Amino acid sequence: MSYFAAAVTRGRSGWTASELDLSDVADVDQVADLMRDVDPDALVSLLFIEADDAYLTVLRLDDGEDLRVFGSDAAYADDSRLGKLLIGDVTEPATEAAIDGDLDDLEPVVAADDDEDPPVVDPTATPIGDADLLADLGVSAHKLLALCATDGLLPADVTAEVCQAIGCGDEVEELREA
Repeated sequence: MSYFAAAVTRGRSGWTASELDLSDVADVDQVADLMRDVDPDALVSLLFIEADDAYLTVLRLDDGEDLRVFGSDAAYADDSRLGKLLIGDVTEPATEAAIDGDLDDLEPVVAADDDEDPPVVDPTATPIGDADLLADLGVSAHKLLALCATDGLLPADVTAEVCQAIGCGDEVEELREA
């Protein structure tokens, strides 16, 4: 299973981003250690893991402590070693009040090729973990869950939208293009 892992840290001078290699990690604690190593003095450390254009996992550390995890679909734990490692121990479903509301205000970033049909989101996807982990940065649980459920959005699109909203979109885009 292929993946892209972008570590985004906010220190006193702003946001920075770097790609992480998770191939040798044995557990989620080692992933948290890698996040801390990116910037030991970071006020906020985020890790966006996009796997096989199907799954998004977001991890967060505040001042290097209290790891919080969100996964776009619990099935990721069954589909890969990395998924099991990242979200295998997360048992609580990511809940938010019904997402039946109008999603027009989300203005998602969609990088779709006109010659291809956009992928269809799995209606059986079960988001798990802390969907509210980005709320204080400007992305509510409702918005995060709505983005993950939006038909045609890939995990990379969700990451781009979230990063744009929290102010680190340019840093992640530069990392992706490198």
